[in-house]
Amino acid sequence: MIPLPSVRAYVCVEPVDMRKQIDGLAQMVAPVFAADALGGQVFVFLGKRRNKVKLLWWDRHGFFLLYKRLERGRFPRPEELAREGLSLGELMAFLEGIDLSRARRLPAVTVSRVA
Repeated sequence: MIPLPSVRAYVCVEPVDMRKQIDGLAQMVAPVFAADALGGQVFVFLGKRRNKVKLLWWDRHGFFLLYKRLERGRFPRPEELAREGLSLGELMAFLEGIDLSRARRLPAVTVSRVA
């Protein structure tokens, strides 16, 4: 499972019942994210205690469901992350427990040609 770098990850702000599997989470995508579960983006769901996370991703042939449980600590609060979505690099940092709301991001650069 290696999504393309252009894939965005969207984080659900509200806690989710971690007993839900692929079908249950896929049904939540439209009302929670206003998106299509089959659109190729990654959807991130956190448990109530924020020590469990599930990622749902459609890849052309079927769904991937990735589940991670932290043995110690909690994932960062999702409110800040839920606004714009995450890049693939930001998602990996989030899964490592890095609080991205405290990270300083460089502004995007728009170029028309290479000098």
